[in-house]
Amino acid sequence: MNIIWSTYIQKINTLYLSRTLRFSDIFKEKYLKAFKIDDKCKILEIGCGPGALFQALHRWYPKAEIVGIDRDSNFIEFASRHAPNIAFMEGDATSLPFQDGAFDVTISYTVQEHIEPSKFFGEQYRVLEDGGVCLVLSARRGINITAPCILEQTELEKEIWKRVEKHCNEINKKYNVCAYPLSEAGLPSIMELHGFKNVTTDYITINLTPDNPIYSKEMAHDMINADRGTALDWAESLPDIAPGVVTEEEVNELKRIINRKYDKRIELYDNGIKQWDTSMVLTMIVRGTK
Repeated sequence: MNIIWSTYIQKINTLYLSRTLRFSDIFKEKYLKAFKIDDKCKILEIGCGPGALFQALHRWYPKAEIVGIDRDSNFIEFASRHAPNIAFMEGDATSLPFQDGAFDVTISYTVQEHIEPSKFFGEQYRVLEDGGVCLVLSARRGINITAPCILEQTELEKEIWKRVEKHCNEINKKYNVCAYPLSEAGLPSIMELHGFKNVTTDYITINLTPDNPIYSKEMAHDMINADRGTALDWAESLPDIAPGVVTEEEVNELKRIINRKYDKRIELYDNGIKQWDTSMVLTMIVRGTK
């Protein structure tokens, strides 16, 4: 059982809630235009995490046969429980447990930067059939503006961050978090280097602004609560990231502080007091064929 990522790096809520928003059906047409794949195909999602993108693919391509793979057992268990009729399995992106030419499409979201490129692209090239499509979705620097009621830190928050910052950096280094970043020019170049042809790039912006009137109250609350989930996940991970550095009482108090902040943000939204906090997500989509 491998639970490294979901224990030390990104817990389930951090990935599932934010990705569910990013792959909401509201943005479906943007993705379909960039993907350019057939409905009747066999798709492999690499590094599927808890399954948010996978579920979107299942909705958008109902005739496709889709398999999701991730090396973290907690993610696969969560994904399987929330989508019981979909095929999820544990596996390593550097040694995919499939025959050569088994898939029409491979797709990944924020995975490439954690894996050595020759292994990442080499395995996808192997499992794709001739003419198959490789889609690499890579998060680029976006815009993040935090509401004042959340941004302002208590003394406890400041103190805890001072104590754990070094440990967080050590964990990222230990587990190769973003160890292989590629620039906007480097990513398509590397794909070509590993044999893919007809390589193209596209960019999709996802505007997650709760106060934007184009969104329903439900979706606005989901945006706020997705950030809440990320903050709570971070607090809950501290005893694993920095054993003995933060007490259980401090973690519990930190979670209470986080919940008070996000409760306040929802109260402001419900009362029509706009904060214009936003997460502008920029996703680069690199597409190549075998």
